[in-house]
Amino acid sequence: MRNESAGTANQTGPVIGVFDSGFGGLTVLKALLQHLPQARYVFLGDTARLPYGSKSRRTIAKYAAESAQFLVREQGAEFLVIACNTASALAIDAIEAAVTVPVLGVIEPGAAAAHASTATKNVLVIATEATVASHAYAAACQRRGLHGVEKACPLLVPLVEEGWIDHPVTAEVAKIYLTEVLKEAHDAGQNPDTLVLGCTHYPLLRPLLERTINELTGAGVVRVIDSAEATAAEAARQVQQLVRGDASALGHVPQIRCFATDSVEKFERLGSRFLGVPVGRVELVDLGG
Repeated sequence: MRNESAGTANQTGPVIGVFDSGFGGLTVLKALLQHLPQARYVFLGDTARLPYGSKSRRTIAKYAAESAQFLVREQGAEFLVIACNTASALAIDAIEAAVTVPVLGVIEPGAAAAHASTATKNVLVIATEATVASHAYAAACQRRGLHGVEKACPLLVPLVEEGWIDHPVTAEVAKIYLTEVLKEAHDAGQNPDTLVLGCTHYPLLRPLLERTINELTGAGVVRVIDSAEATAAEAARQVQQLVRGDASALGHVPQIRCFATDSVEKFERLGSRFLGVPVGRVELVDLGG
């Protein structure tokens, strides 16, 4: 894999822009690399202005639109993946209005994958406080005839960033959260059989979360849906349509160019953990206040 400019003249095929308020969205990029290993990627983490969850909807829309325009107008992205649950929940309309390329968020693919998974039509969603407060997953589930019970799990993101992926503390925290959301669902008379990971940090915890939910409910009772994986699969489907199924139009080797609006050193250090391979040199970009 090469980490270089997306604008090399002899390259062909669409440039896929991936946007997150931080670097958790690199889990979506990791999944994209598995589905479209020969595409070109430009990733932007708006690290100077996170967390988006503490901002107003208007501010989130402004920041997300500016980031989308950077990827499209300055980096030539022809397809955008919004690898940020908060921006997907609160700013997808603003992003679509700001650019003229196809835009895909993480919430609809996650809900669609849950719909394909569930037999009981009862779904659990764990996410950050901001995403849960938006009720975007519950609404997306409801549109598909599902009942979604959402649970905010604010301690999981800092534990992931600390590197405590399979730590006893993380296991205990996850058990508490999952016990609470299961009780809430059962108290409502529901029989959930699907758990949606509604945060791009959570794929790093998937083995721990699967193990914990199996301990609480019995092996195989609840299936875990990785919204990052679901988004990547849907993006791959749409991009293949964009190039009309011509795999040769995707180039020959994967190429990634990463940008951040602040904390480049932290991005390089932690980003590799999320991407699964070194992110290489991360370029600093100023998008304004």
